[in-house]
Amino acid sequence: QQQQQQQQQQQRKTKSTTSMTLSVKVGDDQTSKVESSSSSPDESSSTTKPEMVVPLTFNEMIKETSFAMQNAYDAGITRQSIRVLLPRDPSNADLGTYFENDAEVDSQNLVLSPPDETWQGGIMQLYRAASPTCQEILRRFSKGTAGVPPKLIEDRSIDESGVDGVGLWMTQQTNASEDVSCFVQPTQEIIDVIETICDQAGKRLVLLMNPQWRDVDDALDSASKNDGFLGNLASFLGGKGNSLKRLEEKGFVNVFTIEGYVCKGGNVKLMKRFDTMWNVFAENDSGTDYVYIGSAESRPNYQRVEKMLDDNGIALKYARDIGLAPKLE
Repeated sequence: QQQQQQQQQQQRKTKSTTSMTLSVKVGDDQTSKVESSSSSPDESSSTTKPEMVVPLTFNEMIKETSFAMQNAYDAGITRQSIRVLLPRDPSNADLGTYFENDAEVDSQNLVLSPPDETWQGGIMQLYRAASPTCQEILRRFSKGTAGVPPKLIEDRSIDESGVDGVGLWMTQQTNASEDVSCFVQPTQEIIDVIETICDQAGKRLVLLMNPQWRDVDDALDSASKNDGFLGNLASFLGGKGNSLKRLEEKGFVNVFTIEGYVCKGGNVKLMKRFDTMWNVFAENDSGTDYVYIGSAESRPNYQRVEKMLDDNGIALKYARDIGLAPKLE
């Protein structure tokens, strides 16, 4: 299986170096590109050359995440936020499974899953998957000494209830100025702690990984961004506007995001770095790779992604499965 994954990665690299891309305007800030093979100029497909590449393995995701963090840090961004997929045992998505085994990050038999409601164990199981993911990201990002990774320390005392799935991981390096603090699945209730750590860290990196508030806004979130009594009331009732404002004042920037959900019956991935647009991908029908379908300046909603699929001629997955529409290769 590992050999097959290596062959797929090599094919992706070869494909990207032997292709030419043509940009076509599709919407206000959305671009679709059609890729044609240099060896077969008469043939074309809906695949394109994006700004990013969807990681197919856990190690690829760790590498892409830490690389974006390093680029942002070199650009002077010392307060960073990331959203990543989590490693999951492939059998845990089966219907009727009421208990999930924790995935081993050193195993090749993993799938990368969004941290959503499909996880049977809830927020604490998400933490058990997010915690080792955080450790691997910190090891990859940190320089270490003579090739030896830094010491990692976990602090669960910030999770006062013990069941909110919140933790703090810190590196201890020879040079204290290179230490990193990472809040795993932070909630709005610990914003005070985050501000305190930021004040103590100075120019050292402080990281938020998979915050428990959503990227998209509901009614309370929108209202909480307003000033005055109504805005304060909405924040008191759970709106994230005030929390985000406080984090923005501390300089936090979303430097790497990869999200996923199902659209028209197939898996899609949304990706963004701090220095790119939103890139949108659809999984091919063999489940071996992702096809780039478009990009947007702002985070595209479900309807926008559905339009991207339509603009690229990608039909409903069930129609492709039974032969009523072309396969997505």
